[in-house]
Amino acid sequence: MPALIVLSGILLAAIGQRESAYEVGALLVSAGVSVALLNLLYRVGVRGDNDRGTEEQAREHFDRTGQWPGE
Repeated sequence: MPALIVLSGILLAAIGQRESAYEVGALLVSAGVSVALLNLLYRVGVRGDNDRGTEEQAREHFDRTGQWPGE
């Protein structure tokens, strides 16, 4: 999706003959980059939640057995 937004902005700026086409094209490119960065930040956040869950399971295993998993 972000690539499609950026591509449409580039095409609009390239095809458009008016100054407003350049401005809207730049706006679309900026919006596409923003969507990509938000997607990246969301994925990093979800990965952190998964890591926290895995560590919590390891701590529960340690509490039960007295050994850290994998050692």
